[in-house]
Amino acid sequence: MKELMLGNKAVARGLYEAGCCVISSYPGTPSTEITEEAAKYPEIYCEWAPNEKVALEVAHGAAVGGKRAACCMKHVGLNVAADPLFTISYQGVEAGLVICVADDPGMFSSQNEQDSRHYAIAAKVPMLEPSDSQEALTFAKEAFRLSEEYHTPVLLRMCTRISHSQSIVERGVRQEVPAREYVKDPLRVMMTTNSLKAHYRVEARTKAMTELAETSPLNRLEMGEDTSLGIITSSTSYQYVREVFGEKACVLKLGLSWPMPVQKIRDFAAQVGQVLVVEELEPIIENHCRQIGVAVTGKEKIPLVDELTQGVVARSLGREAKPTLTLDDPIPGRPPVMCAGCPHRGVFYTLSKNKCMVYGDIGCYTLGVMPPLNAMDLNVCMGASCSGLHGFNLAGGEKHEKHSVAVIGDSTFAPGITGIADIAYNRSNSTVIILDNSITGMTGHQQNPTTGKTLRGEPAGKIDLEALCRAVGFARVRVVDPNQLKEMDRVLKEELAAEEPSVIITRSPCVMLKDVPKAPPLKVDADKCNGCSLCMRIGCPALSLRDGKAEIDRTQCIGCQVCMQMCHRNALIV
Repeated sequence: MKELMLGNKAVARGLYEAGCCVISSYPGTPSTEITEEAAKYPEIYCEWAPNEKVALEVAHGAAVGGKRAACCMKHVGLNVAADPLFTISYQGVEAGLVICVADDPGMFSSQNEQDSRHYAIAAKVPMLEPSDSQEALTFAKEAFRLSEEYHTPVLLRMCTRISHSQSIVERGVRQEVPAREYVKDPLRVMMTTNSLKAHYRVEARTKAMTELAETSPLNRLEMGEDTSLGIITSSTSYQYVREVFGEKACVLKLGLSWPMPVQKIRDFAAQVGQVLVVEELEPIIENHCRQIGVAVTGKEKIPLVDELTQGVVARSLGREAKPTLTLDDPIPGRPPVMCAGCPHRGVFYTLSKNKCMVYGDIGCYTLGVMPPLNAMDLNVCMGASCSGLHGFNLAGGEKHEKHSVAVIGDSTFAPGITGIADIAYNRSNSTVIILDNSITGMTGHQQNPTTGKTLRGEPAGKIDLEALCRAVGFARVRVVDPNQLKEMDRVLKEELAAEEPSVIITRSPCVMLKDVPKAPPLKVDADKCNGCSLCMRIGCPALSLRDGKAEIDRTQCIGCQVCMQMCHRNALIV
């Protein structure tokens, strides 16, 4: 049966058809839908793990236990999972293990633009790169086959454009794969001579897979009429090449992007006048070609930064880009903002008012940096805010301690617990604010270890934030409703003034949750409103000024009443 299918959904279908039994992941755009779609198949156990490292370790454990397993993450998540990845590569696997990683060229929802192909090379594991939804399904299945044939984890690299575009897919049926019997093997314990012997096995495996790359149909040669130019490409770049050059072009499409073939590339280069490499981000293919003695044109023409498009590729090569539909009128910018009624708004307003240095973290609350709040100083990665604040205060002492906080979400609390424990253990006078909105909001309302529900919404164990913070050594743990501005301000001032580590938990559910009751929208008493614009300081998208008076968009306002607390004239009413 054929179906128009999202790339991520196609990966999930491929995992299902391959007989995958266990998937452990951490949500991260653009990878999230893979696990959400896989969870719709009752034959697959699916879970959200506390972070990507744990997710890979769970999937690896399932593979050790004899079942085909997978884990999914975005590119920055692979940084977190790198520790187990490198050693699992040495150990090898018996049952298939597939690691789906989705890169984000253009950084539509990410803090950096790294290229996960570097990890395939560094960890010495094969990587497959689909260029449409059908290949996403097919390559997911092939990844398991290669994993078991070569006893290696396999990276399946998606990117934003393949993950979130749709194309026609032909579905198959599920292959039920018998569980492999676990056999004790002391050589799997990675220490001393075991590790050295494992490295030799990995190098032999890489050599064998390089030979596979020469003949594998994953690496497809498409010879057209025009042999003056040959193009080597992969992933979504292949689609742009075909749009720009058409069917007459000679193309070598690399679906197995690591390890890459040698003789196949040399033979291709010998059949064409010159060779062009078109790839997003890093010059991985380009550098490989030059290393094996093939002269190519690459990043001197194709941009090194940002997502490619057919227009970018055409213009970079001096060709005329295909016409696109555009509007003549200028479109005003729409910077991202926190939702109307977001419980984080009161926190960041209070932090801004108190002129705090705010060490941020990764979540929808990162939007606290936007005007008019301007209440976040920096962010690094999930969980870094707490350990980063600890170091900041060690450097500045009392000068910093009384004016700085770390903010972290309830979902990112799990990877951040080590930094929180570091503060308590080493007793820096640091204040951590846990923004508890009862969900993982940033990636679309996924459950996490603090919500009490599993990925499928079933009852689950639930972290008690207050109890856990006290257990790791905090004597001061406060809970406050962030929508109560006076209370929020009082508690913040008290904890900053305290001469010991402290935690403030701001607890109010995300307003976008379906089961959160909404109050009636507010109204403006035009007779009392003098247009002072104090209410505009919280940056709520439901508020605006029209004809010198405040105006409330009743389709957005959820009646949180934060703006009412800003108005000294009682002009905002229920």
